[in-house]
Amino acid sequence: MTEEYSLRIPAKLEGMDLILAFVSLLLDNHGCAAKVRTKLRMAVEELYVNVTLYAYPSGDGWVEIRGNVENGMATFRLIDGGKPFDPLEKPDPDTLLSGEDREIGGLGIFMVKSMVDELEYEYSGGCNRLTLKKQISEQ
Repeated sequence: MTEEYSLRIPAKLEGMDLILAFVSLLLDNHGCAAKVRTKLRMAVEELYVNVTLYAYPSGDGWVEIRGNVENGMATFRLIDGGKPFDPLEKPDPDTLLSGEDREIGGLGIFMVKSMVDELEYEYSGGCNRLTLKKQISEQ
C-alpha cells in the first residue's frame, strides 16, 4: 500500500503556490512525465480556485489536498467543508457555440475532465470530495 500525503490550508488564493508545490513534489518523486505533470497541475489549480472562490460564501474556510501515486496512477483528492456542490452534475458546455450563445460556467470543469483519466465527486461527512486520477507515464 502506498503512503498518502496531505496538506490542509486556508481556502485563499494565496495558497495556490503551496498546493502546486505539493502536486509537483509528489509527481516529481515518482518520475512523472512533464506533459502529465503540467495537466495535473492545471487541473488541480482550476479545482482549487473554484473552492477558494465559491465554496465559502463567508470567505473563511479550508481546503485539504491528499495525494498518492500507486502503480503509475496519480490520485489527488481535494476536500473542503464548504457548501455542497457537485461540479459533475452540470452537462458539458457546447463548445461549438459562440461565447455569447453559450451558458456561463462549466468550462473549467470541462477542461479538467479532458486533462485527467477519472474525475469523481462525493459529499460525505459534511465535506465535498473531488477526486482526480491520471496515469503518470506519457500517453
